[in-house]
This record gives sequence, C-alpha cells and structure tokens, in this order.
Amino acid sequence: MDGARTAGEGFERSLAAGDRAAACRLLAPRTRGELEQEEEKACPDALGAQELPRTGPVRATEVYGRQAMLRLVGDTLFLSQFDDGWKIVAAGCTPQGDRPYQCVLKGG
Repeated sequence: MDGARTAGEGFERSLAAGDRAAACRLLAPRTRGELEQEEEKACPDALGAQELPRTGPVRATEVYGRQAMLRLVGDTLFLSQFDDGWKIVAAGCTPQGDRPYQCVLKGG
C-alpha cells in the first residue's frame, strides 16, 4: 500500500511543481505510450496538454494484489505494480455511478 501511495503522491507533486518529466516517469508504459501517440508529442509536452484536476490530500488507498486505487481530494488514480515499482495507469478519474470511472488519462 505504501508504494502505491508514494507513487501517486509523487505523480501529483510533480504535476503541481510543473515537473512533467518526473510525472511521466511515474506513468505505466502503456499509459505513457498512448498519451504520446494521441497527442503526437513527447510525454512531458503531451502531459501538459491534459486537463488533469488539481488535487488535495489522499483520502483513501485500496490495494488489490498488483492493482491499486488512490482517492485524493479532487481526483482518483489507478495504479499497477511493475518490476520497477508502482506506476500510474489512469489519472483524472471521476466515478460514473454504476459504470466504470471516466478518466482523462488512461492506458489500454
């Protein structure tokens, strides 16, 4: 749980500081690849084009094996554990009632 929370907080801190290169390093490979392909730009520039919400403190972290959901004030992140640590699979996610979350940034 701590690894997922640390990665999620690091991603949000990097975005808040304007360090998009650091935020990109915390994206899952497929998420990063889809972002770059969709925007036709390198990750830091592509990430800057996304309308991700400003966030507050972490409210809850739920870990299910190698998957995690991190709920912050203003955002929900989904993460997966890779060989080199926890990475962001989706960000800017909002609940849609009984349907899956709607996410601004997601991979595969």
